[in-house]
Amino acid sequence: MSTADDQPITLLEGLATTRAIRRYTDAEIPDADLATILWHAGRAPSGSNRQPFRFVVLRTGDRAVRAKALLGEAFRAGWNAKRHGDGYRPSAFADSMQRYVDRFEQTPVVVLACLERYRGASPYEGASVYPACQNLLLAARAFGYGGALTMWHLGVEDELRALLDIPVDVALSACITLGVPEGRHGPLKRKPVDEIVFDDAWGQRATWI
Repeated sequence: MSTADDQPITLLEGLATTRAIRRYTDAEIPDADLATILWHAGRAPSGSNRQPFRFVVLRTGDRAVRAKALLGEAFRAGWNAKRHGDGYRPSAFADSMQRYVDRFEQTPVVVLACLERYRGASPYEGASVYPACQNLLLAARAFGYGGALTMWHLGVEDELRALLDIPVDVALSACITLGVPEGRHGPLKRKPVDEIVFDDAWGQRATWI
């Protein structure tokens, strides 16, 4: 089994270091690695164990190239609106995002995480697809790859459906980019756990944290 990173990691280490990676080399992800990543994504739980998640993988095929071009335009428009709307100043994050959208078409692997609806759109349906997305990102991390989950694909949802023959009763729940990171995974910057955990009632500090 080939990996992008020769150092094995534990499950807890993976949980503590899997962050959004938006800078990729041009290296491809081997078929065997990608197949294993998606196998583990498919092990995720879902409502009533219906397993409604489906993954459309975009790499180098004719329609994949055209889909990446559509997505690139949508991502650049999305970041431009976010950058101006939220008042982002020059920073390492802003530079990383700009490079991410500018080079979107060169992203080695793009995965559209979809959900086959067995009833109408539901506010609960995310519970049956997003665990699979997290499994996918964690499995990629185990191989040393990096990924990022986004929603800017919604800007060209109709065009993607037409191009990729995605039925109308299938939700396009997320767009995940994958590749070999430029640089490495590292410690996450997150709020202290005692700020996000309450004990017994809202706002009551968990003294055992």
